Amino acid sequence: MADIERFLVADDHPMVRDALASALGQAFTGAQFNMAGSLDQAKAALDREPETDAVLLDLDMPGMDGLTGLARLRAEHPTVPIVVVSAAREASVVRRAYEFGASAYIDKSAPLDEIAAIVRAVLDGEIFAPPEASTGETFAQRAAQLTPQQWRVLSLMVQGDQNKQIAHKLGVGEATVKAHVTVILRKLGVRSRTQAVIEARGLALPSTETIRP
Repeated sequence: MADIERFLVADDHPMVRDALASALGQAFTGAQFNMAGSLDQAKAALDREPETDAVLLDLDMPGMDGLTGLARLRAEHPTVPIVVVSAAREASVVRRAYEFGASAYIDKSAPLDEIAAIVRAVLDGEIFAPPEASTGETFAQRAAQLTPQQWRVLSLMVQGDQNKQIAHKLGVGEATVKAHVTVILRKLGVRSRTQAVIEARGLALPSTETIRP
């Protein structure tokens, strides 16, 4: 019989807790959940169940004091993987979270299935460091992570095309282009479309006609 995963979902918003638990419940059949709305509740839950498989932790809830709460949980329960799920996107915050022992740092706006997939990878022993967590990685190195279709979209963005025009040229829906742009910004470690275009102009972007799937 397979082991049942046990998760602690720590966030002060009940709807967020329920959404995360629902996503993980679909990905991990039979998973068990403890919920916490503050650092004290999270600490108490881990004290009760020190064999918890992973913690999904919000940095902005009562008692956390930002990354201090993460550091305290890490010190008291050094073997439990902590996956930060936060709306804070500052590169310095992301870097410090990894320095304090987070196994992954996920933007709260990420799709729930993506969050579940990252949690599964963390349970398999992986550590996810997004582009902004690295101080030495160049823009070109981050851009190398783009898929061919994302390169097409970025190339057209640099040409000044808006989502509607890009959708027409690539023969896809505008919603698909918007989704691509979101992923491109995340992979490149930039906060805006304008910043992505400015940075990308320094690269020798291939033309959309020469890129093959």
